[in-house]
Amino acid sequence: MTPDRLDLVSKLYQRSAWPRVLEAASGGPSRAPLVVDLDPTTFCDLACPECISGKLLNQSRFTPERLAALAEELVAMSVRAVVLIGGGEPLAHRGTRRVLRILGEAGLAVGVVTNGTMIKQNLAELAEYAAWVRVSVDAGTRETYGLFRPDRKGRSVFDKVIENMRLLAEAKRGALGYSFLVMSRQEPDGRAVTNHHEVLRAAELAYDIGCDYFETKAMFDDDHHIVQVPRKVLESVDRQLAEAARLESATFQLVNSSTLTALRSHIGPVQPKEYDRCRVTELRTLITPSGVYACAYHRGNPLARIGDAVTDDFATIWRDSDRGMVNPSRDCRFHCARHRSNLELERIAQETGRPLLAEDYDPFI
Repeated sequence: MTPDRLDLVSKLYQRSAWPRVLEAASGGPSRAPLVVDLDPTTFCDLACPECISGKLLNQSRFTPERLAALAEELVAMSVRAVVLIGGGEPLAHRGTRRVLRILGEAGLAVGVVTNGTMIKQNLAELAEYAAWVRVSVDAGTRETYGLFRPDRKGRSVFDKVIENMRLLAEAKRGALGYSFLVMSRQEPDGRAVTNHHEVLRAAELAYDIGCDYFETKAMFDDDHHIVQVPRKVLESVDRQLAEAARLESATFQLVNSSTLTALRSHIGPVQPKEYDRCRVTELRTLITPSGVYACAYHRGNPLARIGDAVTDDFATIWRDSDRGMVNPSRDCRFHCARHRSNLELERIAQETGRPLLAEDYDPFI
């Protein structure tokens, strides 16, 4: 049976990760994170109205030399996986191609979250070294894409993104995903604008492109709480996904995010947590040009900032920082994808976790 790559709890039991998982479960510091989310840049070439990182864009930066040195530091610390993400658009930094080579040639798994506009310029490295590339498209037509993901001049670059995805689909070694964030907003003139009606069309396009999966997700607000949607919208999305199920095969999957699952289960925007330490912050962290943060959910939050990787060596930052500054019961009442992992780490600490380890299959815990 193929392991479920969205089952973050099961990933904790992979054999090579286990020593650091035990360190995290103990509640003490780990020697290094297993996974690093890395924002190469805060620049983005799009101007998405719903961008959750909009207030953080176009600020500080890594030089290409510092970005390459940082990649070498992650290799030296035995980090197992790196996700190039943002913040800004990771492929917009001219040093990202070199980072992909450094990490890939050292054997680290690399994931890339991108808007897709610059895939062509980075095609060789993405095809060779990326374990997966997930493109945030959020539409099935040029017109709807222009409403939710316009460029800085207000234009739709939908056709360019789709063509870039086709190029990568032909050349890739890893997986290619088409991401669809269900969105809606009220325009100043009172018009309701939405993209939910294009889920089926987008899934069919993803299949035609040669993507490996199509993922639907719910929106977060600026504080990372899941934005609730009318029942009719959710029912529409589910009807379209049911029709799209005919496309599924061994090479193409429909993926439901935990955020949509939460909406279906009528779980509200608040996810209470009864523990006061996030053990997962010992296993993964976020590095950006504006600082190193204990958790990606707290990107830009000065209270969760543990260092400055623009000027300081990451190993020193990790050794000297206190990742326990984030108190989930107080600071993380939003929906967290790793809440269940934290509960499992508590069980591991109490020796009531699972008895058997699994062979390695996916380092992106």
